[in-house]
Amino acid sequence: MVRSPFTSLPFGPAPSSYSSRVLTLSSLLMTPSQNEEKNPSALEGRHVSKTGITHERAELLANLPDPDAGLSEEERLAIDKKLMWKVDLWLIPWLSLLYLLSFLDRTNIGNTRAAGLKVDIGMAEGDYQMALTTFFISYAVAEPLTNALLKRLTPRIFFTGIIISWGVIMTLMGLVMNNAGLLAARFFLGVAEAGLFPGVNYYLGCWYKRSEIGVRSSLFFSAATLAGSFGGLLAAAIAKMDGIGGMDGWAWIFILEGIATTLVGIFCWWMVFDWPDTARFLTHDERVRVQRRLILDRQGRTAEDFDKRHIHAALEDWKTYVYMIIYMGCLCPLYAFSLFLPTILAGMGYSGTHLQLLSVPPYAVAALLTVAVGFLGDRTQRRGYCNMATVTIGMVGFIMLIASSNPQIRYAGTYLGAAGIYPTISITLSWVNNNTEGSLKRAFVLGMVVGCGNLNGVVFSNIYLDREKPRYWTGHGVVLAYQAVFLLGGTVFMHFGLKKLNRDRRADKLDAKWNSLSEEQRWIEGDLRPDVYYLSGDGCCIERWPLGRVEH
Repeated sequence: MVRSPFTSLPFGPAPSSYSSRVLTLSSLLMTPSQNEEKNPSALEGRHVSKTGITHERAELLANLPDPDAGLSEEERLAIDKKLMWKVDLWLIPWLSLLYLLSFLDRTNIGNTRAAGLKVDIGMAEGDYQMALTTFFISYAVAEPLTNALLKRLTPRIFFTGIIISWGVIMTLMGLVMNNAGLLAARFFLGVAEAGLFPGVNYYLGCWYKRSEIGVRSSLFFSAATLAGSFGGLLAAAIAKMDGIGGMDGWAWIFILEGIATTLVGIFCWWMVFDWPDTARFLTHDERVRVQRRLILDRQGRTAEDFDKRHIHAALEDWKTYVYMIIYMGCLCPLYAFSLFLPTILAGMGYSGTHLQLLSVPPYAVAALLTVAVGFLGDRTQRRGYCNMATVTIGMVGFIMLIASSNPQIRYAGTYLGAAGIYPTISITLSWVNNNTEGSLKRAFVLGMVVGCGNLNGVVFSNIYLDREKPRYWTGHGVVLAYQAVFLLGGTVFMHFGLKKLNRDRRADKLDAKWNSLSEEQRWIEGDLRPDVYYLSGDGCCIERWPLGRVEH
């Protein structure tokens, strides 16, 4: 049997179900759930007219005696704040480090190209683009399957295994002698790295409530922007090792960064705990508190592991495909920018160490905005509007890049371009997390969304053409189109689509169908339940939306 996240909970093989941060707004932001969190005994004697959500919570809480019984509201809040700060300090810095290394290892090829890789291994025109494409083909194909593998193997085994694997591959990449060797290494690097990003986004949901996931996701993803900044500085320093040990400077970039990743992967075995109920860095009472706060945040019991009907539900849900479209609009600009920023700067006339250092400030600005937008998204719950505003900034930046021949204006455009790209990743994935019920469905949807975005690597690995230097009309134009059509257009469509679904629920339009379903059919409905409301992005009715139609 698969090891479940919460073995002490009822409902058999799927205790991880309780970790599903399901749809719409956090229970702490909704009036009925506020009362329940402050006073769990308020669950007694109440029921939910359609699905028994409150009763389900009461059953789960009965297995976990409250370690804070008898404490005042203020004392409970103080304990909760201290607990989550402890969880944050253990999880977020380490997971961010893992993603920093992941992003650094997949994008440092841009720095090695500037350090002489292309000439030294005899790459012809188009070979560099093919090396980028090869990575993203294997990365995208492997990604939808990785979250299911994570659930099967447990996070500790999964994360440790993939990190050591890609660290070794990255180290060996420094020994390649020709383009064929580089292509092979990039292919296997894509397979090894595929599981980290969707896996961590799923893993965070096993620890945090829905209202908390956005800012943690943005802090985690801000490591990608730090990787951009750090990568330029590191590459500038390592490239000076050219000739040491008979190795080229670009080879040392691959080797040293690969060794660092491998060492971190080994330590991962002691740093990653599978689930809250097995976390040794927490006391027994703290483990119980984490489980109880997640129970109070849940909306339903749909999440039993490895029931293929949850995968079918993901494949049949139109929201899955719209989120895939939105994420395409996030990922194409992201990788085009991170992989080709050195190329863009070279087109402005910069070179060598000066070029590497100029690549740092735009990422620093993007990192700050990513965290700020993550806080704003969690505080307001207006993830749709956050996406719309942020992508508009990015579009302005790429318009400056494509419209001006002035290097100063174009360099300023890189700041706006980065600021308008990076925050949309965490906002979009938090939106997916908030609006997908059931841990297996959510894991599969995240894999599909992220995998589809990365499959577009075939596009964005080939859009910055050497013959178009220094203006790169095709590259900037494709990025701008992806932002306008897929990211902005998809966000607007999803925003109004979810508002329509919520109106139907408030108008009881789903009641007739719901009443005709058997218990087994209701169990598989997930976020199609009539008492589950979606986070549409407007955030206008937070206080009035119930977590289920609760009646006394």
